Amino acid sequence: MKTNEFLALLKEHANKSLLFEYTSGQFVGANYHITEIKNITVDSVDCGAGTDFWKETVIQLWESPDEQETLEFMSAHKALGILNKVDRIKPMEKEVEVKFEYSNATFHTAQLFVNDFTVNGNKLIMKLAIEKTDCKARETCGIQAPAEAKEEACCTPGGGCC
Repeated sequence: MKTNEFLALLKEHANKSLLFEYTSGQFVGANYHITEIKNITVDSVDCGAGTDFWKETVIQLWESPDEQETLEFMSAHKALGILNKVDRIKPMEKEVEVKFEYSNATFHTAQLFVNDFTVNGNKLIMKLAIEKTDCKARETCGIQAPAEAKEEACCTPGGGCC
């Protein structure tokens, strides 16, 4: 989901509670805060010497230990207000993917992408998911497609990558 699509969704459902499902059936607690919005630029080189460049918006979610008894989730309107305030201070890239950074005591820190969303009564539920790592230089490294892959390391001595 692009940043501008997320902002439009918040505006469209401003009167709803904003929930984040970080894995199937597991939700960020109602005591969450939006603690940081990052304009990320990735300028990379993969193991086959291919270069890539892209930008992302990363919104950090944090559960306040002092507010564990909170039962009411942040409204989409409040979240939109926070994001609009940040945008006035440091403009967000709107045509880039939005991700959410989150962790808790049982879930490792991860940047999660929006896999889907649902509207359920008075709730706007953002369904987040992890992205698996992958070799971007499969052809250069001689790696077969995942269904055909053998148990071989991407980069072997004399293999042409790394």
